[in-house]
Amino acid sequence: MSQVMDYIEMKIPAKPEYVGVIRLTLSGIASRMGFTYEEIEDIKIAVSEACTNAVHHAYPNDEGGEVIVGFGIYEDKLETMVSDSGKSFNFTQKKNELGPYTEASTVEQLAEGGLGLYLIETLMDEVSVANHSGVTVFMVKYLSGERENHDTTISTQETN
Repeated sequence: MSQVMDYIEMKIPAKPEYVGVIRLTLSGIASRMGFTYEEIEDIKIAVSEACTNAVHHAYPNDEGGEVIVGFGIYEDKLETMVSDSGKSFNFTQKKNELGPYTEASTVEQLAEGGLGLYLIETLMDEVSVANHSGVTVFMVKYLSGERENHDTTISTQETN
């Protein structure tokens, strides 16, 4: 398992106008890591969706809650965690608590998150969701070097 090179954590008020601050930060982190423009846009959409869900669903009565976003920056991937419990987390510990990804762990959230979770799962390489003392969405995006090689392998057949 690769070690975290750097870790960045942000806490924002659970208000829609602050989701853009997360997008800007994410954009800077992902471009510094070498993600392509398209990959950065995908990650921004997924993380924005997770943040927006947290803002809209976690604090329904303008309770003045907070959303925590953690970025685990590795050589080959970016791990992002969005939590609406408003409490800082030990990134590695929280990640381990989430356990392996299963579709069942996310389907339960669909009633609350609507299509957002399907969108997140489509755009990111790994997604898991935990629902203890608030909802935490954990997302991973790998740098594309390896994946692009798989995508460009085209089998050719000769016709006689």
